[in-house]
Amino acid sequence: MVRAVVAEDPRFVADAREIERAGTSYTIDTLRSLRRDFPNSELSLLIGADTVQDLPRWHEWEELPRLASIVVLSRPGAKPAVSAAVASYLEVPEIDISATRIRETIRDGRPFRELLPASVADYIETHGLYGLGN
Repeated sequence: MVRAVVAEDPRFVADAREIERAGTSYTIDTLRSLRRDFPNSELSLLIGADTVQDLPRWHEWEELPRLASIVVLSRPGAKPAVSAAVASYLEVPEIDISATRIRETIRDGRPFRELLPASVADYIETHGLYGLGN
């Protein structure tokens, strides 16, 4: 589904290195790998404002800003992050849609296409995901 949605925008690439990596997958390892593969590219690590307060508990978190700009995205009920590690804070529209809600909507047989990009809705229908077609 990620591949389907990013195929619509050339600025994005679906990358499976975290899924394909054996063992524990740390963000720092992913960024190091991306930096090796894309040495001249600007990398940004997007983190929700509800998650950024946990950053000091991440494996080798102090190294993250050396590999990518940390961009904190606004989240409902979360306060903007204040940290030297954070490059910027981005206010994004609040959308009251969750993966759980989408799956429940599909399982209940209610219309769901307006909740997703068309390519993702097509993928779900084609593959009969989340009880669709049962």
